[in-house]
Amino acid sequence: MAELPSGLLEACVVVGAPSDKLRDIYQLHQQSKLNELPLLEAEVLQVHAPPFVSKETNSSQSIGPAFSRVQRRKSFIKKKRRDRAAEVPNGDNASRTEVSSATEDISVPKDLDLIALPQLCFPGGLQLANEQREDSYHFLVFTDLFGNRTHGVVVQHYRAVQSYQEGALQNGHRWNSSKSRLFTPFAVCVISKFPYYNALRDCLSCLLVQLRPARQSDFEETIKEFSAKLSLVPLPPPGQLHVCFSLRPLHVVLPSREDQDSPIIDIDLHLPFLCFTHTTLLQVLSCLLQEQRLVFFSADWAKLTLVAESLLLYLQPLSWQQPYVPVLSGGMLDFLMAPTAFLMGCHISHFEEVAAETEELILVNIDDGIIQSSWSENLDLPAIPLAAAESFISRAECLQLHYDLEMCHLGAGTDANALRGQRRDWQTRLNTQIQNIALELVVNIFRGVQDFLNYEHRVFNSEEFLRTREPADQSFYKKALDTHIFHSFLRDRLNRKRDTFSRMEQNTRNHAHRNRAMTESPRRPLMSDLSKTGYRSYTSPSDRLSKRLGASLPNLEHPANDTVTAISSNRPASLRKMTPDTGLKLPQKAVKVFRLPEFPPPLAYHYVQNYYSDMVSSLGKAISSTPPEESALLARYHYLRGLVNTVSNKRLDALEDFQSLYKTDSDIFPSQMVKSLVDSLPEAERLQADRRSELKRLISRVKRDQERERSRHDNGHEDGAVKRFQLPKKYMQLEEFVKCIQESGIVKDQGTIHRLFDALTVGHQKQVGPELFRVFYTIWKETEAEAQEVCLPASVLEHIEPSECVFKVSSSVKTSRGVGKIAMTQRRLFLLTDGRPGYVEVAQYRDLEEVKVSSAPFLLLRIPSLKLRVRGRKEAFEANLKTETELWNLMVKEMWAGRNMADQHKDPQYMQQALTNALLMDAVVGSLQNSKAIYAASKLAHFDRIKMEVPMMVPKTTTETLKHKINPSLELAAPQAIDVLLYTPGQLWVSVSGGKVMVFDASSWSLTHTCHVGNARLNCMLGVDKDQVWMGSEDSVIYIISMVAMVCNRQLTEHRAEVTGLALDVDKYSQKVAYSCSAEGSVMVWDISTLQVKRYFRLSCDRLQSVSSCNGTLWCCSRDNIMEVWRNGSVKHRLNLPEQQKDSTVIFSSVLLLPEREELWSVCVDSGEVSIWHIKDTSKPFHRVALQDCTGCYCMIKVKNQVWVGGVGRSSTKGKIYVLDAERHQVLKELHGHNDKVMALCSAEDRYVLSGAGKHDGKIAIWKVE
Repeated sequence: MAELPSGLLEACVVVGAPSDKLRDIYQLHQQSKLNELPLLEAEVLQVHAPPFVSKETNSSQSIGPAFSRVQRRKSFIKKKRRDRAAEVPNGDNASRTEVSSATEDISVPKDLDLIALPQLCFPGGLQLANEQREDSYHFLVFTDLFGNRTHGVVVQHYRAVQSYQEGALQNGHRWNSSKSRLFTPFAVCVISKFPYYNALRDCLSCLLVQLRPARQSDFEETIKEFSAKLSLVPLPPPGQLHVCFSLRPLHVVLPSREDQDSPIIDIDLHLPFLCFTHTTLLQVLSCLLQEQRLVFFSADWAKLTLVAESLLLYLQPLSWQQPYVPVLSGGMLDFLMAPTAFLMGCHISHFEEVAAETEELILVNIDDGIIQSSWSENLDLPAIPLAAAESFISRAECLQLHYDLEMCHLGAGTDANALRGQRRDWQTRLNTQIQNIALELVVNIFRGVQDFLNYEHRVFNSEEFLRTREPADQSFYKKALDTHIFHSFLRDRLNRKRDTFSRMEQNTRNHAHRNRAMTESPRRPLMSDLSKTGYRSYTSPSDRLSKRLGASLPNLEHPANDTVTAISSNRPASLRKMTPDTGLKLPQKAVKVFRLPEFPPPLAYHYVQNYYSDMVSSLGKAISSTPPEESALLARYHYLRGLVNTVSNKRLDALEDFQSLYKTDSDIFPSQMVKSLVDSLPEAERLQADRRSELKRLISRVKRDQERERSRHDNGHEDGAVKRFQLPKKYMQLEEFVKCIQESGIVKDQGTIHRLFDALTVGHQKQVGPELFRVFYTIWKETEAEAQEVCLPASVLEHIEPSECVFKVSSSVKTSRGVGKIAMTQRRLFLLTDGRPGYVEVAQYRDLEEVKVSSAPFLLLRIPSLKLRVRGRKEAFEANLKTETELWNLMVKEMWAGRNMADQHKDPQYMQQALTNALLMDAVVGSLQNSKAIYAASKLAHFDRIKMEVPMMVPKTTTETLKHKINPSLELAAPQAIDVLLYTPGQLWVSVSGGKVMVFDASSWSLTHTCHVGNARLNCMLGVDKDQVWMGSEDSVIYIISMVAMVCNRQLTEHRAEVTGLALDVDKYSQKVAYSCSAEGSVMVWDISTLQVKRYFRLSCDRLQSVSSCNGTLWCCSRDNIMEVWRNGSVKHRLNLPEQQKDSTVIFSSVLLLPEREELWSVCVDSGEVSIWHIKDTSKPFHRVALQDCTGCYCMIKVKNQVWVGGVGRSSTKGKIYVLDAERHQVLKELHGHNDKVMALCSAEDRYVLSGAGKHDGKIAIWKVE
């Protein structure tokens, strides 16, 4: 049987006084024998749970029509009292009801526990009254063993107790006016899986309108009918569509959650701001983040849950993992003795008792807005970090918390529902502001956590993270980092979850930090950070934007700068000028409300089915009236209609609706529900589904996903574990050493770690002991800390670029330019003179001509010194570095070699790597402290060795044409192949292995976004319009990314094999269309606005690889031939491999159409030759161009009047690019820019060409087009 979607109602339970007790008390009361009315023990009187109606058939496949799972049920057996069948003082029908419910089981959903419910519905006890009391509401939260929460809204409603023997009927009640009356409370509790507190309170308010005049005999039926109506309400899908229904006299709105991972918010989030001062509120949040044992107190039961729920929502996306019981009845106070952390709430009358009896509790008095501990009146727990707290308070002061002030310019409303709508809109706006403020607080507290994670080994380096926090905040972090709440948050970071935290963290990260994250240099502060002057605005010629392009491309005429990008000016705004809603500056999308039809009589099957048909029909109207560009709204309508079709047994229609989500918003695709639907299809419906192609596709995809999930489970993939970095406790071989270094965050590159291992194991067995590693690690960290303590005076700072960091400072030495300390940055060496601090430039690395160890005479001794010759200076610079000389010699030579490599290859990463090597040398020498230390450190002189052994001269043509390099594999231990490149105005899209897509800002070549589309390799990308990029994947899906929102939530799933090519064209009606092809020969023509297939045909060929359009025909390239195809799919011409290339290994790899020249160019994987064909004569190529020293070609593009071909060299197996003249068919240039074959090429506005290489290189080169 299919698992049904969860609906609004899980169960509705009525709790009240046992009827026999009531009878006895009523009689005593009438006889005036009671001094005071006693407290009674409540019990469950009624339980109403769906399904309320079902088809009158025995079909095992039928699904009960209600939005709640058809569950196994259990019995809730009440105590049978022998005398219960006797006369009951509640009227004839009531007595029969009570008697039967006393002796029969009450059937309830299996996961609903009714044992504690009576106590929670009457937490202060069931109190009879002499007069009618006001109805009162409160809210409950139940948590099961697995941490799943269920929510309850309770109303206590007083009704008169009457004897059926008494006289006149008045207002539906029998009562005797001559005697005093007695009132007993009933509690009606609506239980839901979802925290719709306001909506369910509104529903209960409507129920009471019906209950007040109702006779006792109609009491149960009224509540049952009410419950059955609620069971018909579908929940809104995540996103901007709410659901509204009418329960006279009110319209009730169910707000949707913002996205799949966001909580439902149907609560007034400003209540804690009304109860506490900002400082107290921060103290409470601090206690929650440190997982203390918290107890909330209030005289109002409703406040307990509402305030607790609001506070937990403030912490999102961190979630409370500990026991949570916001309402404790008097009989449950022993829960407070639990030894673990918890969050509980009880009545203010128990305050003194709880404070005296229990230890180490944090007591929060909501009514007085006070927080204290049970051991003292003051709270001596660590406070929230100061900077985050100040920012929170300044923003909170700007909140407008009073509705009356907001609405005083409006007149008196006469329509209750309109007034409620106004209030709801105001509350929604305020809730959004509060969520932003609270989220910013969480982001400010835990900002930068991901910089200390090792994703590959799932390790968090907590010690390193703590080092970056302010000393005054250390005690808070030490406690907070050790909690379950933080561990769960870390797990989400390691799983790269895209939630509100990661989005705001990325949006508010300053530009400098984002760019520095793209370099792999060890963590050191920029000089601009240290000078506390903020980021100075700095642009060098290579970073200034050309006026013609605005921000689209950098002008790369001049040599690339040392750093990957310049640091933009980024002055923090004054805290006093903050507004409450800055933070997540996301455009608020307009919210639509879908109005459900009027409820039918809810206990008749055919009426319920008609109700569902009405809902399906009104959703159909909404779908047809929504334009295709509003795909997100269409998705929500399809989702709702899918839900309704599911519960009304129209499974195939439901599957069709869910299939539509792939094209509209795949993020809300309900995988579990669809899987359950597919599994429940009877044979006849399965055969029908197989005849409908889109359903057949959906079912096979569901099965494929199930198998993948099963194999993932079998392979023991665990997304949960998070380790803290710990120093090793035993000797490590190379493999363990690599893992340990990567976990420590010192360096990730395996080649560097192998060289470090060789250095640390010089002269003894090839293993590193725990003591040696500890010393090495300590020295590395101490050097890092020392660099952070370097404080340069302003007179020195003005000589240094803002992006420079001081990485190493020598001891005070005598030099040929005065006495002082030599400082090393990533760009230069300079002398910090002693006495009055001053700056003396020693050399920029690129200006060095010679570095050697010398000796300076001193009396009868010769002191070791370092001698540097600098271009343009006659005199050499000499420094008497004594024992440090050999180390500085190694470090300066490595920096010099790295600088040369970076300049030759236009690749700043060489400089970063040289810097890492130099700092590792320093740590190795410090940790070995023996005669072999310098020899050991020389093992790390990687670039210096390359320079000595194989002088790597880059050919002049390459140097002149190459402008810059980007390394998308920086964060990884080994490089990854570049699969596809695409340029859209201002952005470079890069696809690397496993569906990972990286987006770089084309003005600075810095990484702006990373996303995953599926789990398979991408074969092609296409910019379709201003907002859509299509990506064809090996998993047969075309993924669509929105460039504005940077989300991938639409998919085209029509292809049956891997998608290999994409192209754009205009059809005969001047409408833009897209073409896609897949490996088995299918070609599809797409309407871009509706994402529907307009035409489809299949070609017979060996692996179709690409499709392109020209003059009304399509050119399709397969491995063994190229076809010209009419738009209807019939083949016009077929080009076969040239005769001399008809070899089993030679296959076409790329084709290029030059329509203006009526030419087609083709290249093959295992041939170093370009074939040029006439479009009108395709019998054989009319010209061939042999590419020198080339064994194969992989890609081709046309730029201006040139054709660029990417391939691999014969002699060195390194990547080569050949630039050919399109008219003369001659090779103009041969470019050497990669260490592996060139796999991808793309053009940026015909000014630059970008090339991407295979996995042994993994870099992107940027070339200037002549």
